[in-house]
Amino acid sequence: MIRLTRLNGGPFLLNPDLIEHVETTPDTVINLTTGHQFMVRESAEDVVNRVLEFRRAIAQPAPEGLLGHQAPEEPERRPAG
Repeated sequence: MIRLTRLNGGPFLLNPDLIEHVETTPDTVINLTTGHQFMVRESAEDVVNRVLEFRRAIAQPAPEGLLGHQAPEEPERRPAG
């Protein structure tokens, strides 16, 4: 999710997978695949940067211990033969 700000100052979280396109009219308007629209204070460039930052974050492996347990150990590899 990305954090954005409505024109009235209210913060909200948006699932970036639902963004169809973003336009500036002069306000930034986010059009979703669901047909909904959101007008936000952030510029179109800021919205794009937040989506990119979100995608980079989810592409990274979770730090060890983040989910309350250790990552499983890799099995020992032995040469075939």
